[in-house]
Amino acid sequence: MSFTTQLLRGIRLTLLLWTLTVVVITLPLLGVARLVAPEAAAGSLLRRDGAVVGARLIGQPFSSPRYLQGRPAGAPNLAASNPELTQRVAEAASSWELAGVSQPAPDLLLDSASGVDPHISLAAARQQLPRLARERRLPLAELERLLRQHQEGPLGLQAIEPVVNVLGFNLALDALSVRAATSQPAP
Repeated sequence: MSFTTQLLRGIRLTLLLWTLTVVVITLPLLGVARLVAPEAAAGSLLRRDGAVVGARLIGQPFSSPRYLQGRPAGAPNLAASNPELTQRVAEAASSWELAGVSQPAPDLLLDSASGVDPHISLAAARQQLPRLARERRLPLAELERLLRQHQEGPLGLQAIEPVVNVLGFNLALDALSVRAATSQPAP
């Protein structure tokens, strides 16, 4: 068998397998996904004023003290015995202590394994509410109510305890701040 014959046979087999895996299997599955779970199939995008501001299933960093902070992201997975992990946790604990949180919840200290975790625990969110109340000049009780409205889970294997989606909460927090600002009388 010549090299050219083998090459053509390999190309034909590659095209056949590509057609089978992409066209015959994947495209129908994507179509079924759009019927069964259209929001998830479209990327679970969140919009504000018609513009995409993020995805509900992908964590985004927030650095302003006016927003709920998510889990640290982007760090490598380190073993518990690694001194670098101890140093990172100590630095994170110090920065939270400066922000007024004396004993931060573990998910505020430990990096997300995937780097894109969109949720934090209710405990981690509650620890940030006093700062948000100060920064936004909102009553703490109003922020607690907003937190309860955005509580998710536990759903199946998704979470062991109830969590809050950081981006969803922050968008609702912006809307609440706008409503509060427009309802207050001008000085």
